[in-house]
Amino acid sequence: MAEFQNPTDPEIKSLLENTKTIALVGASPKPDRPSNRVMKFLLDQGFHVIPVNPGQAGSTIHGQTVVAQLSDIQTPVDMVDIFRNSNDAAGVVDDAIAIGAKSVWMQLGVINPDAFAKARQKGLIAVMDRCPAIELPRLS
Repeated sequence: MAEFQNPTDPEIKSLLENTKTIALVGASPKPDRPSNRVMKFLLDQGFHVIPVNPGQAGSTIHGQTVVAQLSDIQTPVDMVDIFRNSNDAAGVVDDAIAIGAKSVWMQLGVINPDAFAKARQKGLIAVMDRCPAIELPRLS
């Protein structure tokens, strides 16, 4: 298993300050789901958030149209925020690399050191087992 070390607090702060568009993979329309609450928080912070969920494609979550997969997004993506299980994170990282995302962020409990290492190897900033909705207030 690959070793991983998350970026430092100043690096995470810089990442968040330089991120405008976030693709949120695993977005849920259910208000009780963490992905739904985090998406709302990120929208309220001024980020452009694109929900990604094949089962919800074409519908809207918090007023944003859901796409089925990352390759359906027609605009550059700064960050791919991953709300999927740890095993699924590897495929999402591959898709993030394929669309030219600048960073991948694996949510709390999403732990895949090999996917983390691959993202870093391909030049992406990678964060694992953290939540931007926690880090933004903590670092600002």
